Amino acid sequence: MTRQKKLAFIAAYTGIFIFGICAVSVGIILPDVITKYSINEIEAGVVASLLPFGILAGSFVFGPVVDRYGYKYLLIFSVLAVMLALEGIAFSESLFLLKSSVFVIGFGGGILNGSTSALVSDISDGNRGANLSILGVFFGIGAFGMPLLIGLLSKIFTGNEIIASIGYVLFISLIYLFFVSFPKPKIARQFPIKKFLQMTKDPVIILIGVFLFFESGVEGLANSWTTTYLHDVIEAEKEEAMFALSAMVLSLTLTRIVLGYVLRKVSSALIQFISICIAATGALILMYSVTYGSTLLGLILLGAGFAAGFPILLGFVGELYKEMSGTAFSFVMVIALIGNIIINYLMGVIAQVAGMKHFSSLLLSCLVIMVVILYFVIKKIRFKIKI
Repeated sequence: MTRQKKLAFIAAYTGIFIFGICAVSVGIILPDVITKYSINEIEAGVVASLLPFGILAGSFVFGPVVDRYGYKYLLIFSVLAVMLALEGIAFSESLFLLKSSVFVIGFGGGILNGSTSALVSDISDGNRGANLSILGVFFGIGAFGMPLLIGLLSKIFTGNEIIASIGYVLFISLIYLFFVSFPKPKIARQFPIKKFLQMTKDPVIILIGVFLFFESGVEGLANSWTTTYLHDVIEAEKEEAMFALSAMVLSLTLTRIVLGYVLRKVSSALIQFISICIAATGALILMYSVTYGSTLLGLILLGAGFAAGFPILLGFVGELYKEMSGTAFSFVMVIALIGNIIINYLMGVIAQVAGMKHFSSLLLSCLVIMVVILYFVIKKIRFKIKI
């Protein structure tokens, strides 16, 4: 691997690490926001919802931009946006500025999430799934590190001071990006709208997008509803619920480290089928579990089972659509984020009507659908790329 590629990989790892910080930022500040601005749960929900909508907007934007103009200045813009938004959260005295900052964090984070994935795909000579899996590890480090850092330093500094300091530190990554060489733009002139429309009608990319719709949905379910499920159904204490959620995320992160090696040796299609089976086993354990210990085991299996989905399927996209990889990534990621929003909303309706006991049933139903979709994806691409 050339020095130039190594530096580009480091830039991608840095970007996804920052997105990990973005992903958990609202959850960390929300209790303080409710107190500071004396808002109710509905208004707090509006603040929280601005993050995924910002990520969705960023996911729309990044693909065509990196294909037409390259990575450097879009990455610089997105890191700068996150920096300014963190300062906005830290020093905001108005609810409007706070809401704007949350949306901008989501927007910048959405660009970072998509563009770093597309970048890793573009600079990988092979083993795209394995390299994307390692990229996901750095997301986990960012998502873990932010609450851990605030927890360790909260007795010395206020939450706002810590968030502001994180924004200052990101300036280092901003400087770094100026000195990294990235792949040249794939599209030299006008964006090929006709080719894009043809791509969006391709059954393969639609199937991959629908698979990621459910993959993002089940990951969102697990991240958003696990603590509520443990509290309402298992009657776990708050600390136990948070530990279980952390264990699930840690399981996903550690599994991606393992996948970074295994996917270089074993068929990615086989790994994905096995991963869904592991996740389904976890969902079945949750369905019949009545104790905290067995529920914890089920959640750990869910985390391990979810680890392969995005790296492998995005690896397929990068291999199939090399000439418009950014736009292709953007297309499937938007579908995935819509799935996250819809399936999370569906869980809310189910919880209100029938109770949280059906959490595992919805997870299992989605996983069964994913197996069927994966079968058709593999059937259509097995002679086009190495799987």
